[in-house]
Amino acid sequence: MIHITLPDESVKEFKKGSTPFDVAMSISQGLARNIISAKLNDQIIETTTPIYIDGNLTLFTFDNDEGKKAFWHSSAHILAQAIKKFYPSAKLTIGPAIDNGFYYDVDLDDETISEKDFKNIESKMIELARGKHDFKLRSISKEDALNYYKEQNNEYKVELIENLTDGEITFCDHDDFTDLCRGGHIPNTGIVKAVKIMNVAGAYWRGDENNKQLTRVYGISFPKQKMLTEYLENLEKAKERDHRKLGKELELYTFSQKVGQGLPLWLPKGAALRERLEQFLKRAQKKAGYEMVITPHIGQKELYITSGHYEKYGEDSFQPISTPKDDEEFLLKPMNCPHHCEIYRNKPYSYKELPKRFAEFGTVYRYEQSGELHGLTRVRCFTQDDAHIFCTPDQLNEEFKGVIDLVLYVFKALGFKDFTAQISLRDPENKEKYIGSDENWEKAENAIMNAAKEKGLNTIIEYGEAAFYGPKLDFMVKDVLGRSWQLGTIQVDYNLPERFDLNYKGSDNGLHRPVMIHRAPFGSMERFIAILLENTGGNFPLWLIPEQVIILPISDKYQKYAEKVSQVLENSEIRALIDDRSEKTGRKIRDAELKKIPFMLIIGENEENNGTVSVRKHGKGDQGTYKIEEFITSINKEIKSTLEQF
Repeated sequence: MIHITLPDESVKEFKKGSTPFDVAMSISQGLARNIISAKLNDQIIETTTPIYIDGNLTLFTFDNDEGKKAFWHSSAHILAQAIKKFYPSAKLTIGPAIDNGFYYDVDLDDETISEKDFKNIESKMIELARGKHDFKLRSISKEDALNYYKEQNNEYKVELIENLTDGEITFCDHDDFTDLCRGGHIPNTGIVKAVKIMNVAGAYWRGDENNKQLTRVYGISFPKQKMLTEYLENLEKAKERDHRKLGKELELYTFSQKVGQGLPLWLPKGAALRERLEQFLKRAQKKAGYEMVITPHIGQKELYITSGHYEKYGEDSFQPISTPKDDEEFLLKPMNCPHHCEIYRNKPYSYKELPKRFAEFGTVYRYEQSGELHGLTRVRCFTQDDAHIFCTPDQLNEEFKGVIDLVLYVFKALGFKDFTAQISLRDPENKEKYIGSDENWEKAENAIMNAAKEKGLNTIIEYGEAAFYGPKLDFMVKDVLGRSWQLGTIQVDYNLPERFDLNYKGSDNGLHRPVMIHRAPFGSMERFIAILLENTGGNFPLWLIPEQVIILPISDKYQKYAEKVSQVLENSEIRALIDDRSEKTGRKIRDAELKKIPFMLIIGENEENNGTVSVRKHGKGDQGTYKIEEFITSINKEIKSTLEQF
């Protein structure tokens, strides 16, 4: 018999050789019908994999990320099979699951796949899926695997197999199709009910532009047609909410080829929005005991060699800047933390003076590849709402929980309600990517897990996602369209204090090493604003939006009264502007709606005579006539009520 521990920590006994499907059946037939993948002791297995050892078992449905991954990876096999039906000479390479769907890279030689072929490929995939063919994973020797693909003249699979270890190579079979694969499949093809080919693009083999360009076919699939329909509807909504489109319409930011790719230029309205966000966080940080600092945009190369950033980020940084002085080189700042370490080194501290909390809205620079740049979410120059806390080991837990509280405060204020806290740990199989001792890493990882547990956060663990100097707690936020984004982050670091030889005098009068917490509730101002734009559709909270009120005089005769109203509003700290164009009022209203300005004040003869304004609300139409003072009271009450919620 074997003992299986389930996620609720209950333990069940089964015969050796039982499968995840058998375990699901012992719980409920409904679960057994929906299970599509499983994980045993952190290893993804099939639902039909026999289990011969005791272990922790997690069962996945399509509702789980791991379930989706297995579903979409299996769909990539069906896509490859369909492509081979239409293009028998095509050479298959790799076909992984991605965040939204899957792709397969194929070498079509002189043939092409275009949008006109999508419908045929989709139909063939559904036809193949209806056969309900089981996915069967089997081991194969390296020699036999190489011979199989050499016979097919597939140099890509041969290259992959040559880099694999004999005894660990597996093929996956379904129907008449076989593919090199490590596993992680749904039980059979029949579970795939709906398919959409999304796009086709070029991709170099192994991402190397010196290699041949392949054809990458992107797709997505679902267990129900209704789910695909909803997904496509959300995609259309996403186009309307695209921050690149909204940023242009709302005149927040722009890019210039002369300035350079990935270097955003903030327009007046965007700059005002950023400034308001910064002031919001600065007020919260001041209450939490942070001190603001400012550091340069460049630093000597040796600074980043000491921190380890040059070794780990050198290839992704702008090239060193040489000065007229021999052997003197500077780098555009890739991170703020080395500078803050030097600020801490400026004077000696005793344990009584800790923690020290240094905060900065610091601009950093990374040389992202041009093909990876995307609006504000992937840029070469961005500003982090960065802070570094230097504390004693005894203070670490409370300080870390205090930062969690700050992140949650920010999310609540800006309407981000659906999020998961991701504990990002080292890759245990690839420790050379990181700096520092195993002992320090273990302490840092335990500190994060303990603090997250004490705060009752909904957490997941991801291996290999840590920073090179320490583990992280990353806040993965879902927007209104269900997409997941990494925004806030908190990191525990025992390593940079060692590399910079930081210390404090303890109660024993000896020197001790502080622990360093890196944190950024927004993450980067650029990405945060992009996600905020898309999450709100540009309808920012009233306290945040650059222009709260627009005044619309119905003719030039009422310009002076409009100016008087504007001045009264500004004196009450309500942000207003006047649309004094020679346009019809209807056109002005439509334009104000497109700009998503919350309130429109229509001004004509009656309003001027009575000292009133006619109020329209964005998206809601006429709100009636108000005395100016009544409107001010009303809008201030709305702002106050919003702010009091957080």
